[in-house]
Amino acid sequence: MFTVAVLISGTGSNLRALLDAASAPDYPARIVAVGADREAEGLAHAEAFGIPSFLVPYEEYATREAWGQALVENLAVWQPDLVVLSGLMRLLPPAVVEAWAPRIINTHPAYLPEFPGAHGVRDALAAGVFQTGASVIVVDTGVDTGPILAQERVVVLPGDDESTLHERIKPVERRLLIDVVRRIAAGEIDLTAAHPSP
Repeated sequence: MFTVAVLISGTGSNLRALLDAASAPDYPARIVAVGADREAEGLAHAEAFGIPSFLVPYEEYATREAWGQALVENLAVWQPDLVVLSGLMRLLPPAVVEAWAPRIINTHPAYLPEFPGAHGVRDALAAGVFQTGASVIVVDTGVDTGPILAQERVVVLPGDDESTLHERIKPVERRLLIDVVRRIAAGEIDLTAAHPSP
């Protein structure tokens, strides 16, 4: 069975959608662990599905690199085939990326390479664009610069604010994530081809 570990920071809405999908008998991947960088609400989803979870609290480590090493060690316990960042609000240290690349993917609430970074929705609104989107990418050591695995446009409506636009983007992100994980697990997406070794 193709195994997945999911890393979160917040409510875990994408995690919940992935857990729901992975509970179907015909879905080719199973979530084996959920990790968080703080006491995240989303850990309750893991508990509800009987999935083991682990905590690597960022503030308990002297450096970002030390936190990253602890994260690598925790992930190594589970040896997942794929690591999914699902609202993890931290830039992974290079050691984590090097340990798992290209088997780390992330969602982003914009049509990359447009509006990378932590405020993709806000930046799209500030730019006055008529459409933005959602993307699923392979994680590299840059900020939302990895190979794009899937993306879809979302129209910006008159009167949209950051909250209303983000709420329309989230279901698209979830759908893309569930499909990309399915396609990776089924061998339809070759991550080594998407992210060739340097």
